Amino acid sequence: MWWHRTFEPVAKKSNIVLGVTGSIAAHKAADLASLLTKAGANVSVVMTADAQRFITPLPFKTLTRNPVVTSLYDEEEGWQPAHVRLADEADLLLVAPATAHTLAKLALGLADDALTCIALALNPKARLLIAPAMNGKMWQHGATQAHVMTLKKRGAKFIGPDKGLLACGYEGLGRLWSVEAIAEHALRLAVRKR
Repeated sequence: MWWHRTFEPVAKKSNIVLGVTGSIAAHKAADLASLLTKAGANVSVVMTADAQRFITPLPFKTLTRNPVVTSLYDEEEGWQPAHVRLADEADLLLVAPATAHTLAKLALGLADDALTCIALALNPKARLLIAPAMNGKMWQHGATQAHVMTLKKRGAKFIGPDKGLLACGYEGLGRLWSVEAIAEHALRLAVRKR
């Protein structure tokens, strides 16, 4: 892809934290992690417990060549917890796929897992990009849309969702955008801060 070559020189300086949540689209996040890594970004993956029901951490560890954070209590060498270090070092927190549950937690400032703690402790220079994926009725529900508006007011950027056939059998708005489009958008946001 053309943007691999475009972003590679500056992406090598970018730290992207990829948050993967419990959606059927979680398996697509492995391709996303691969694209971002190939473009030169340093990608650290954080998975919720529900995400691990759809895909294991091993593909992410292999593709990014970084440890995968699966728990708030994952231990690293040294004194600083992984979620604090990642929040400090991030240029971009990318949540893809983002479920309705995760959107609600992010909007309300709930911090009960590694991903939401990173979001709450994110350094002020880092950007937040969210790629939703869920049932169309869930996406269009007033509560979800209120959480989206709250997050946008705080500076979060959204990409998607897209229209199409959903895993639940419905046709409509709720599909994860293409991983290529998400990766390009993420790289633009990550390198803009450099």
